[in-house]
Amino acid sequence: MKVSGFTIARNAIHYDYPVVESITSVLPLVDEMIVAVGESCDGTRALIQSIDSPKIRIIDTVWDETSRQNGTVLADQTNLALQHCTGDWCFYIQADEVIHEADLDRIGSCMRRHLKNPRIEGLSFRYHHFRADYNIRDPLPYRRQVRIVRAGVGVQSVGDACGFAVENRKLAAASTGAWVYHYGYVKPPKTMAAKTDYFTSLYDGRQVAPGEQAEAEAYAWNLKTCEPFRGSHPRVMEARIAAKDWETPEFRMCSRWYNPNFWSGLLYKNTRTFRRWVA
Repeated sequence: MKVSGFTIARNAIHYDYPVVESITSVLPLVDEMIVAVGESCDGTRALIQSIDSPKIRIIDTVWDETSRQNGTVLADQTNLALQHCTGDWCFYIQADEVIHEADLDRIGSCMRRHLKNPRIEGLSFRYHHFRADYNIRDPLPYRRQVRIVRAGVGVQSVGDACGFAVENRKLAAASTGAWVYHYGYVKPPKTMAAKTDYFTSLYDGRQVAPGEQAEAEAYAWNLKTCEPFRGSHPRVMEARIAAKDWETPEFRMCSRWYNPNFWSGLLYKNTRTFRRWVA
């Protein structure tokens, strides 16, 4: 069994993405790691090279700045990286996602178990979404996503690169039982504000040049649906967690089961999903 890892990266230093930790966390499972590095305003390419692994293969890309609606440029870049994968399985990891070392054996066993079963086109993961700090978890966003896809069956990244499809349908996926640790909303407040402004511009069509925007105001996290996280983080995150130097916003920390904001958010989320399904 050959496993390809793949990801995309651009301006990872400027927007404080844990891309080194992300890539490092999956290296034990992959035979090659394809990194599509977009033209950046910082030293992102050199940062990827500093990982110094023979498994890493950098693909230099230029993002289409005219493709700034609904985040589709992210899927386009992801598909460029996927095209260079040569494995039986292709393991996608976004630049703010990290795999826990405790799950590596479980993931490897799952890939081996389903390798000869062509009906399984992808393998899914559960999610920890962190907000503002490493001990604050938001249980409301998406609970599962496919992050490992089968090669040679026409799988493509779709939408804003959060998911995959084959011929405009969802993949037939099995669960790995493993977790993805998503740190996209754990950054210094001003960095978080700048990253959010740029990221939003990939959806609404505004031309926001990374590194050139004015000094951003401090980001205001919405923590109403959040709960405490009492588990362990991946070892590769230890130094980053220890280096946190901003104040955590104050909020009422309680379990989702006793939080009316969680339940109202869940109702709204499920109602919106149902309306899209029947439309």
